[in-house]
Amino acid sequence: MHIVEVFGRILISLLFIFEGIRKIFNPDMGMMYMADHGVPEILFYPSVAFEIIVPLILIAGYKTKLMASLLALFVTSVTLIFHIPLIFSDSMQLLAALKNISILGGLLILISNKPQICSFDYYLENKK
Repeated sequence: MHIVEVFGRILISLLFIFEGIRKIFNPDMGMMYMADHGVPEILFYPSVAFEIIVPLILIAGYKTKLMASLLALFVTSVTLIFHIPLIFSDSMQLLAALKNISILGGLLILISNKPQICSFDYYLENKK
């Protein structure tokens, strides 16, 4: 069943990777959306890099708890800044907030579990 965890890490990471790649090809829209919510545009490119690099590390299973924790903080902040203020006026924002809460649940499961055999963490832990 260890392969199931790998698929879980891949599936939870795909959302972040695709979103980061989408932002690369349409930066103006992302920057405008951030500015509309009071987030400085200077954070756009670091967030894009974060959305691509951290999930790739999570897929590899390296520093899984740390990477899942960083993504959980990211998801929480994005939800609070971009979705929660609008959930009563826009049903799509409510749906986006609930999606993010579900992602947060999956990340919390990764954080709470020990490294499995299909991860660098497991290899490094058992190499000793």
